[in-house]
Amino acid sequence: INAGHTWDQLVLPGEQIEILKEICSRYKYGHVVYDQWGFQSFTARGRGLNVLFSGPSGTGKTMSAEVIAGELGLDLYKIELSAVVSKYIGETEKNLDVIFREAEGSNAILLFDEADSIFGKRSEVKDAHDRYANLEVSYLLQKMEDYRGIAILTTNFRRNMDEAFLRRMHCAVEFPFPEEDSRLEIWKRMLPSEAPLNSDVDLRFMSRQFKIAGGNIKNVAVTAAFYAAEESSDITMAHMIKGTKREFQKLGRLVTEGDF
Repeated sequence: INAGHTWDQLVLPGEQIEILKEICSRYKYGHVVYDQWGFQSFTARGRGLNVLFSGPSGTGKTMSAEVIAGELGLDLYKIELSAVVSKYIGETEKNLDVIFREAEGSNAILLFDEADSIFGKRSEVKDAHDRYANLEVSYLLQKMEDYRGIAILTTNFRRNMDEAFLRRMHCAVEFPFPEEDSRLEIWKRMLPSEAPLNSDVDLRFMSRQFKIAGGNIKNVAVTAAFYAAEESSDITMAHMIKGTKREFQKLGRLVTEGDF
């Protein structure tokens, strides 16, 4: 992923921003704590950073990973879990081994999106399939502990994560659904200064009336811009409303006249 986002684009509560900066600090000063101050002797396995980002879709988890990568000057690789997990015994472990080995050589940040699908809770063993699924999770846990870089796991549902993984996270950030004031700030940042915005656009109304996450707000803003470009006009409130309607339809949410 091209890490193009910066700190000033993040709209999060102060506590979450503080934890994200602590993650960067832990990576930057790892050589001081582990090597110069001798804390490596207390670390049985790797000295990397395992981080959990949890929260609803569109609340800034992937963007935060990009910001951390940009701050530290590291490559960010998003792991396509569908390409990793295999129905054939032993293949998933081979794929994971390749990923971690390549990442170790390039000092990359690994981003496991929707990680609960592979880092899910280990089930009670009832047959050979359950036993093998649990072996996969255990193997992944071992690779996470051995890895020297940063591994970021994202999930929309923290309760689905295996407790063994949660205990081994060095940092965890809960991304809340944005409140009205935060949504207003996101709206402002999603509309570039170069964009021709008509004076009838009421961002306060948009942030109050439509309870959507930052990712959805970005989609609405871009869609409205395309409507305006097609008409060779400024971005108007009508374009914004039509873009919101399209986003609601995409999400499968009911579109009622009263909402608009």
